[in-house]
Amino acid sequence: MEIRPAAEADLPALLAVFETAKAFMAAHGNPTQWGPGYPGEALLRDQIRRGVCYVAEADGQMAGTFCCLPGADPSYAQIEGAWPEDVPYLTIHRLASSGRIHGVARACIDWCAARGLALRIDTHRDNLVMQRMLQKNGFVYCGVIHLAENGEPRLAYHRPARRPA
Repeated sequence: MEIRPAAEADLPALLAVFETAKAFMAAHGNPTQWGPGYPGEALLRDQIRRGVCYVAEADGQMAGTFCCLPGADPSYAQIEGAWPEDVPYLTIHRLASSGRIHGVARACIDWCAARGLALRIDTHRDNLVMQRMLQKNGFVYCGVIHLAENGEPRLAYHRPARRPA
């Protein structure tokens, strides 16, 4: 699987991936994490412009997408629980799959981890599929954070940076 920065030309395919992901989440007991219109064209355009939106491709087709943000995430400043370490980290947001190819989440996480920093991510309490996937990929549950933009609670996870052998 190839990971590359998203481009403006990817917008229709990105929006389609998110619609597929929302349908999958709803079918698996998580109908409210991403509401109608989310993430939306304006947010995606901004993240593409900032160079933090990425596409996972397989055989020339979009298999998934994610956002990888460097620096401290304002939503993670306060946690009901505790982060296991106070270190620089990358935040993964909006990890979504087209549903056509297996292994998208692992490929995206591995790509982020290869940057050499700890990783943080959050998910909705009802997103049991994501919670299991995070645990399989070395993340530990740390507590509850509240999103900076609307105060909604999310389960927060952390994965330490992998040290070279």
